[in-house]
Amino acid sequence: MPLRVEVEQDECMSSGKCVANHPEVFDFDEEELVVLTSSAADASDEVKIRAARNCPSGAILLFDERGEPVEP
Repeated sequence: MPLRVEVEQDECMSSGKCVANHPEVFDFDEEELVVLTSSAADASDEVKIRAARNCPSGAILLFDERGEPVEP
């Protein structure tokens, strides 16, 4: 079962690393905070893990099929 990805907007510092590296998964909203695209759920676990690891503010969260947090 694939990992579920979420963005904690209160933690997002809008560095743009995730948007630049994975535009198929992440985008900016009107306030320049990161949001998930409509195809985010289809991204590979590898992409989700890489994005979470590279997020400087730790705003990208991962969860397993039981809804338990997963460390990237």
